Amino acid sequence: MAARALNFKMDEAIITEMKDVAGVYHMSMTDLIKEAIMEKLTALKSDPFYRLTVRVEEASAEETEEILADIESLSDDDLTIVTTKRFTV
Repeated sequence: MAARALNFKMDEAIITEMKDVAGVYHMSMTDLIKEAIMEKLTALKSDPFYRLTVRVEEASAEETEEILADIESLSDDDLTIVTTKRFTV
């Protein structure tokens, strides 16, 4: 896969911290940033919300309104968790 350049701004204090950490671990700033991004992406992609929605196409305006209306009509009792089940996707 071809590499592309990204430009972004960060607070000077964070840049200084990154330089310090990279220096201690004998890493380049680029490698530190790449590893941090990959770690964050891995964590986010393993989140159940992401896993359940990543391949779902966007709902139509009508479907969205219907879903939001149903959610708004729920009471606190409706939202109380009464049982839990754990499963792995």
